[in-house]
Amino acid sequence: MDIKAFAFDLDGTLVDSIADLARAANAARADLGLTPLTEARVASYVGDGASSLVARTLADDYAAEFTGTALQKEAMNHFDLHYKQGLTIDTTFYPQVQITLSRLHERGFALAIVTNKPERYTLPLLRALGVSEHFEVVVAGDTLPQKKPSAAPLLHVAERLQVSPSELLMVGDSKNDVLAAQAAGCPVVAVSYGYGSNLDDLGADRVIHHFADLLEFID
Repeated sequence: MDIKAFAFDLDGTLVDSIADLARAANAARADLGLTPLTEARVASYVGDGASSLVARTLADDYAAEFTGTALQKEAMNHFDLHYKQGLTIDTTFYPQVQITLSRLHERGFALAIVTNKPERYTLPLLRALGVSEHFEVVVAGDTLPQKKPSAAPLLHVAERLQVSPSELLMVGDSKNDVLAAQAAGCPVVAVSYGYGSNLDDLGADRVIHHFADLLEFID
């Protein structure tokens, strides 16, 4: 691979945020008189943005979709309040992420975030974690009309960074990341430690078990 830039998913790839997401989801459920879900259950609902997460955790059903019902909107308001108040209570970087990002940045690689998490959570979270300066472009779930698995976010990043899609390596943990990269013509690496499942069947160019393994693509 001739890599000139990297695009990273956020939740499940750079940071383990499930404790804070589960806390907010369960607080919203409690506000509506519902019993809590396990962190593992909430983790299985992550990946398609906040509205999808709220719909799924409200119904406790992966097939649930956010259609804008009064109850879903109420649950979204509660989730929004609770999550904004606790973005970084327990959210932490996965091992080797910070040092690897620093090394990539120092080596002159352009770095971007491509997440389905809305901007209202993504930007404050990156600032709170102290890594905003590493990323030249941040594409959140509501930055563009389309989000992953659409090719649009990655094509937008490639254009902004002035690289071809084939020179932009997508790094993520889910099917959406792989599908978006394939649709955009980007190479893609999946991390094994995130919230995704059946990674070997997703069709990523490579599956890595440690974030620092990314340095193999430049050293």
